[in-house]
Amino acid sequence: MMRFKMRTRHTKTLLSLLLLVLCVACANIGSPDGGPFDETPPKVVSTSPKFGATNTKSTKIVLEFDENIKITNASEKVIVSPPQVEQPEINASGKTITIELLDSIKEGETYTIDFADAIEDNNEGNPLGDYAFSFSTGECIDTMQISGNVLNASNLEPIKGILVGVYSIDSVNTYIPTDTSAVNPDSLLRFKIFERISRTDSRGHFSIKGIAPGTYRVYALQDQNQNYVFDQKSEMIAFVDRVVSPYSAPDVRQDTIWHDSIYYDSIVNVNYTHYYPDDIVLLAFNETGQNRYLVKSERPILNQFSLFFSAPHDSLPEIKGLNFNADDAFVVDKSEKNDTVNYWIRDSLVYNIDTLELTVSYYATDTLGVLVPRTDSLTLVSKLTKKRMQKEQEEAFEEWAKEYREQYKREQRELERAAEEAEELAEAEGGDKGANKKKAKKEKIKDEDIEIPPMPEEFMEMKLSNTSGMDPDKNVTFTMPEPIASIDTSFIHFSEKVDTLLEPRPFLFRKVPGEELLYRFYAEWEPDKKYELRIDTGAFVNIYGKRSPEIKREVSIKSLDAYSTFFVTLQGNYPNAIVQLIDGSDKVVRYEKANNGKADFYFVRPGTYYLRMIDDTNANGEWDTGNYDEHLQPENVYYYPGAFELRAQWDISQTWNPTAVAVPLQKPLK
Repeated sequence: MMRFKMRTRHTKTLLSLLLLVLCVACANIGSPDGGPFDETPPKVVSTSPKFGATNTKSTKIVLEFDENIKITNASEKVIVSPPQVEQPEINASGKTITIELLDSIKEGETYTIDFADAIEDNNEGNPLGDYAFSFSTGECIDTMQISGNVLNASNLEPIKGILVGVYSIDSVNTYIPTDTSAVNPDSLLRFKIFERISRTDSRGHFSIKGIAPGTYRVYALQDQNQNYVFDQKSEMIAFVDRVVSPYSAPDVRQDTIWHDSIYYDSIVNVNYTHYYPDDIVLLAFNETGQNRYLVKSERPILNQFSLFFSAPHDSLPEIKGLNFNADDAFVVDKSEKNDTVNYWIRDSLVYNIDTLELTVSYYATDTLGVLVPRTDSLTLVSKLTKKRMQKEQEEAFEEWAKEYREQYKREQRELERAAEEAEELAEAEGGDKGANKKKAKKEKIKDEDIEIPPMPEEFMEMKLSNTSGMDPDKNVTFTMPEPIASIDTSFIHFSEKVDTLLEPRPFLFRKVPGEELLYRFYAEWEPDKKYELRIDTGAFVNIYGKRSPEIKREVSIKSLDAYSTFFVTLQGNYPNAIVQLIDGSDKVVRYEKANNGKADFYFVRPGTYYLRMIDDTNANGEWDTGNYDEHLQPENVYYYPGAFELRAQWDISQTWNPTAVAVPLQKPLK
């Protein structure tokens, strides 16, 4: 009995301890995490070799930190200079980063491993920003730096991840522009690896470190095959005529000492070494004349096939039919630069051939990068075959016949019902004379007894641009599905609505230059007026004999009260400037060629707009890219560094000096 009581007491004690542990465990679930969030980046505590060491021969570098770290996107962010043909091995483990240089070490060179912000602590991800490790294989270490930005030349967008490198001028006979003589351009970027490199961050900013005193040329290269030379036309490049001589000077900057994430304690002056130049701007571009070849050919329907080329050319390909006569067989609808060509086959005897066999002769780029004549044999099979078209036509006729029979039967039943009602009415008016007369049994109409007429005429499905609330400076655009063989403008009727009457008004109907399927209807539109555009059946007939349907459209023109007017005056000498009004997506809404430095935009719909200007130096009406071999820079593009809120009935004037703000700071963030 005593033993039982002791065991019971012991069991109760264990149960009490267990309950106490469970309570503590439950309480710990909502306990504080032990202190404020760690916002301190990791610190380097030791390196091997030492930072800034000279006469170093080791190819292995070890960095030790005060906490566990990790490396993010090493292949994108970490860059070794001089450039390594064989990429180094970079590993992070615990508090250590190990770098193995796999290329042979060069004598008398300063080596820089620029981590940018790739190093982070392992827990909170605090980055060790702008960290670079340097050592030298010679007697001294080079410490100069140059920096700047790389932008897309066409739209001033920052380019992320593009290589930026330098060549020393005394390393090879390089091209230096002069005002007195024309010198053949150099070709450094085509055969010589950069001497020192960097890579741009997300803002397009770069900083090349470890440069020796001297004079340099600076380039940018979107190195697709990672060989550090410009050897592919698809690679984006940039160069500057400016010769760079790095130097440094003492400077002072202001740093903010923060109390927390909202309040700061003080602003202190910090002395530092400022490296120059820090304002290099590289405008990157793709050259025209990309490798030209036939990308693909396709025949979506029987009477049309298309050829797609990788690059423009000034002439059309030559077509020779192998199982048909290609002479005058097509209507050609081509793109502006002949890189897409659509062929509409005129003759039904040709397009009804299921498989077209032909040769295409055109200019293509050979292995030396030169355009040479080339001939390809093509076999074109339509995705929509003749058999399938016939089946679709038969199915369409069956559907039409079914609907016609049902409609015919409904009409006959209605006629019979009307006849019966008339007969019953006559009997009622005549008394009981016909009361006992037996009615004849009506026979049911059979489908085969119904004669099916031809299907209704199938018309062209042309499209008209929006005519409701049209701007006074716009016109109506017609998009045709196939090339047009004939137009009868007497079938087109255009009138202005004056009160309840329609008064005829003059108009012009023209094909849009360079477009096979686009036509435009021109008239003198007056604000706040309504018009009627009526087109009779058959006004247009395509090359296959199909006619246009009857069309009736009301054209309403907006009132002047619905628009804003925007006047832009340029400061500077830009005789061929193109001023563009763009939206927040960088899409051109309107553009004007500046006349005597002025660009006037009328009938602008209310909204938020931005300004871009193209310095069209060759006056061809478009932006032109550069050419490295010809030492030709792309045409300059400028952005006004702000937005314009245009409202209805507002007239706004703006004077703009395109070079007043540095190019990297011009484009608004939106």
